[in-house]
Amino acid sequence: MSFGENKIVKVIKARRPKIVVIGGGTGLPVILSALKQQNAEITAIVTVADDGGSSGVIRDYINVVPPGDIRNVLVALSDISQEEKEIFQYRFSSDDSFFAGHAIGNLIIAALSEMQGNIFDAVQSLSRMMHVDGRIFPASNEPLTLNAEFMDGTTEKGETEITSQHKKIKRVWVTGAKNNARPEAVLPVLAAIMQADAVVLGPGSLFTSILPNLMIDDLGEAIRQTKAEVIYICNIMTQRGETDNMTSAEHVAIINRHLGGNYIDTALVNSAAIDMTKFNPADYDEYLRPVENDFKGLRKQNCRVITADFINQHSGLVFHDGKKIATEILNLALEAYARRKQEK
Repeated sequence: MSFGENKIVKVIKARRPKIVVIGGGTGLPVILSALKQQNAEITAIVTVADDGGSSGVIRDYINVVPPGDIRNVLVALSDISQEEKEIFQYRFSSDDSFFAGHAIGNLIIAALSEMQGNIFDAVQSLSRMMHVDGRIFPASNEPLTLNAEFMDGTTEKGETEITSQHKKIKRVWVTGAKNNARPEAVLPVLAAIMQADAVVLGPGSLFTSILPNLMIDDLGEAIRQTKAEVIYICNIMTQRGETDNMTSAEHVAIINRHLGGNYIDTALVNSAAIDMTKFNPADYDEYLRPVENDFKGLRKQNCRVITADFINQHSGLVFHDGKKIATEILNLALEAYARRKQEK
């Protein structure tokens, strides 16, 4: 190691790596919680195109950005007590007809959005109240509508409606839910991507949690221009109505096609066998089978592949192992930062 390289290592060790994670859904908080334990400087950019469940009902009634994914990310990065987190996450039972199915956190986020006048400022206020370690940015400051064109040429709008068609999706795009215009990201979102050491896409539903963010024009352009390592965490299972029978290389190819080039630098791909006998079909009917790996197809897209046992299977479900994934992300972020220091 040269003297210059030694100086770089010392700088890296004294600096928290800047990691931006973009997505939504249940997998995102797992990765964020693990990265928080690794002492990374985290920015979570969360999708605002969800129209299902409690989030969708609140969005329809009071026309705010759907709060569900934001709520889960707030809890993942918060330093409040476990009891306070459980209160924030509490969901009213179906017996409470007025509040049925709503999480308390969703109602609080909706209320703050009205008080502050927009979702971005509401999330920043709530982040301070909940002692969040990191930054949480909605991908856009307005609710978005997800649009899709299927392989048969038909189109549909709305996340729930799109996935219920069970057709192969050709492409997706987003429009403003209020005025059908092309949405924009807020400036801190773009700045975070441009300043990051690593930008992580996923894990999450390909067409409904990851791509809606990238289809915001200026956000997608930031991904294309950033010097950060762009990392895709490949889903463990194929998903009904979205990625039926798709390989790992096809997941990456769809993201690259939507971005207009080979912009995924590294894919984290699970190689461990999954015990399908542990699944309860009644609870897990959305997911079909393990994603098949196509390493040759990934490399054809100039994508580095890191493969390992990345799963944590329990309670009849299968999740990414947050600690293992976070370790790989951290290493890639430090490598990217070192490269930039050497280039200067």
